[in-house]
Amino acid sequence: MRRMGLSATTGRQISLVVLGAVIVLLLVLAVQGETAEIGTRVPATGGAYTNVTAPALKKMLEKKDFFFVNVHVPYEGEIAKTDAFIPFDRVEKQFHLLPARKDAKIVLYCMSDRMSNIAAGTLVRLGHTKVWNLVGGMVEWGKQGYPLISGSGK
Repeated sequence: MRRMGLSATTGRQISLVVLGAVIVLLLVLAVQGETAEIGTRVPATGGAYTNVTAPALKKMLEKKDFFFVNVHVPYEGEIAKTDAFIPFDRVEKQFHLLPARKDAKIVLYCMSDRMSNIAAGTLVRLGHTKVWNLVGGMVEWGKQGYPLISGSGK
């Protein structure tokens, strides 16, 4: 820095500004990653699960190759082609309702994604390796203009 005519203090200040800019860039990229169509990995104890957006899930449902679970309680509606209704806080106790194979693809959803994130973490902890979570849940699904099945208690 001295060769460039800068004092040590100025050099440190420049380094801090550059470091700050790098941190801001990483944060921006992380936020953009959360809106990715498919594939945003979320770390969980024992591994990770994958977030999926409503438009990506709609495409996936056209060629459904997964077990589709509504984990919202109480029941407030569903997305067509749902295979099971398992309360997010009962996933471990109702494990027998899920595919026996730990590598079976399972997609979870709830109203907003709070409950499905918890359930996804539980399934990963229990050894499932292909767990997916609908980002924004049924709220986001509806905002995209996709149909929801409504009704009273299941």
